[in-house]
Amino acid sequence: MKKTELLVTPITVNDILPLIEAGADAFVVGEQRYGLRLAGEFTRGDVQKTIELAHAKGKKVYVAMNAIFHNEKIDELNDYIKFVSDVKADAIIFGDPAVLMTAREIAPDMKLHWSTETTGTNWFTCNYWGKKGAKRAVLAREINMDAILETKENAEVEIEVQVHGMSCMFQSKRSLLGNYYEYQGKVLEIENRKMEKNMFLHDKERENKYPIFEDENGTHIMSPNDICIIDELQEMLEAGVDSFKIDGILKSSEYILAITKAYREAIDLYSKDPDAYEDKKDELLAAIEEIQPANRSLDTGFFFKETVY
Repeated sequence: MKKTELLVTPITVNDILPLIEAGADAFVVGEQRYGLRLAGEFTRGDVQKTIELAHAKGKKVYVAMNAIFHNEKIDELNDYIKFVSDVKADAIIFGDPAVLMTAREIAPDMKLHWSTETTGTNWFTCNYWGKKGAKRAVLAREINMDAILETKENAEVEIEVQVHGMSCMFQSKRSLLGNYYEYQGKVLEIENRKMEKNMFLHDKERENKYPIFEDENGTHIMSPNDICIIDELQEMLEAGVDSFKIDGILKSSEYILAITKAYREAIDLYSKDPDAYEDKKDELLAAIEEIQPANRSLDTGFFFKETVY
């Protein structure tokens, strides 16, 4: 049985070798201009170095080009895709069809991973993009376990699922969301809006604090809790889900390293002996809870939500 890939989002090039030692199989890197909500900014030189380090250890590197590209950026795609191809990245992550069309022309042998954040909700859609050239589909965070398993059973492409970290609840191309709320006099207020990190949107009614940040792609509001299903992996492992993603956005390198080690142990345990995983999974969850940031509770996201038609 093929072992599920453990995909990690590093913050810097210096994280690559420690994460490989911790058990990461693949990495998502890129730069803000072309990729959405990356854990770290990787220049072209950083991307090349990451690929060299990873390939030397038999690991893979996927370059994020999943931003929405308006006309002013379209002309840049040829050059960047050629660069990604020249440095021998293992795949490009895309959402905008402009990337797909350009890659067909510039790098026809490049593997493509389709990722639009919210529309990867069923096997039919995944297979549609597979017929267009995608080798993998990244499933939306808003679907439940039953939908994931059904998709994997019927998909003709690889399936990737996020198993840990925060998810995006809202994105706007505008960069002045905080000013908008203040002007409207809403209950919601921005804390530390002018700082690059540690910004939160407060919802006093729900008693939630949503991480918020602004970058070249606009304003991003993230979930108040982190997904963690290290103790609920068995069904997806049995179904053969191809890739588990740990999203390290707005986390420290030390945290990402510890989480990678925990999920590596979980996957390996299940691979060797499913009963051993069952015996250890609660202990693995408890270890993650101990290092979880004080303002970031853990939950199971939408994995066990009931689908309402």
